[in-house]
Amino acid sequence: MTSPLTGQLPLPPGVGTAVRGPAGGMTRPAIRVTALGGGHGLSASLTALRHVAGHLTAIVTVADDGGSSGTIRREMAVLPPGDLRMALAALCDDTDWGRTWAQVMQHRFRSTEVDAEEATLDNHALGNLLIVALWELLGDPVDGLRWAGALLRAHGEVLPVSRVPLTIGGDVLSAGPDGGLRTRRVEGQVALAVAAFEGRVTDVRLSPSDAPATPEALAAIELADWVVLGPGSLYTSVLPHLLMPEVRQALDATAARRLMVLNLRTGDQETTGLTHADHLRVLHSHAPDLRLDVVIADVDAVTDRAAVEAEAARMGARVAFSRVSSAQDPQVHDPLRLAVAIDEAMTD
Repeated sequence: MTSPLTGQLPLPPGVGTAVRGPAGGMTRPAIRVTALGGGHGLSASLTALRHVAGHLTAIVTVADDGGSSGTIRREMAVLPPGDLRMALAALCDDTDWGRTWAQVMQHRFRSTEVDAEEATLDNHALGNLLIVALWELLGDPVDGLRWAGALLRAHGEVLPVSRVPLTIGGDVLSAGPDGGLRTRRVEGQVALAVAAFEGRVTDVRLSPSDAPATPEALAAIELADWVVLGPGSLYTSVLPHLLMPEVRQALDATAARRLMVLNLRTGDQETTGLTHADHLRVLHSHAPDLRLDVVIADVDAVTDRAAVEAEAARMGARVAFSRVSSAQDPQVHDPLRLAVAIDEAMTD
């Protein structure tokens, strides 16, 4: 395919080349990994996976409706670019070029305007604007992301799970004004996350329910040696992929092995009151046919080990307990520790 601006489109990042490992050598140059998710969780897994995978593809949720992404989505009728931007930044390497472009993509403008209505660029991420500019010029989200990846020299490819902007909604059980329980229907990712903090999510859904998955994403699942889920917000980053019938079918049909990385924290934000085992129960309830091979769990963060092992076994998986949190901040994953844990899981 040719671009009206520059001629031949670049090959998807990672095609025909191997991802370089942390020491400059090559780690598992032949292995293909496809990671599903969104937000900070997917960013954490990609930062680790680029040290492990020879060929790496990120499939990113497109249901975000908050912040800079939400504004751009509403005003320009495009996919929300924020989670896609974060995935691209995570695939930048540790060279001066990679570090600089990662910072550029993540840079947010801070307006000096006192009047909020006049501060039209305030809090917008430059990477979001760059991605949307490429979409407008090239006419296709996948082509635009490939050009962005080529500019960043990203170690892998970033794909939207659908070319159609999605809306996530859910039912939230919470206490009513009279002290009794009531169920509220909530629409929108931000609204669901807020409501879930105050209650218990009992169901989630996507609209349009028949939105087609990106063919390139389905092919990446089919051709992968490993598919990685998590970490990330359970209802708004992990589950949206599994709510799409085509993605569930692709996960069922692929010969790839499946690995899930559990979150370090549970019971806060949108999963108030849930344990690590509960996360797996929710996953199984929404995708009962999904089979896993390995679940990676932090040895310090997970306290309900027996329950986690039992829930993992229901999905066909063994649990690999490892120390994957940062020594400086136990609330976030350490990229190299997680890379080692994933590498060991793929070896066993």
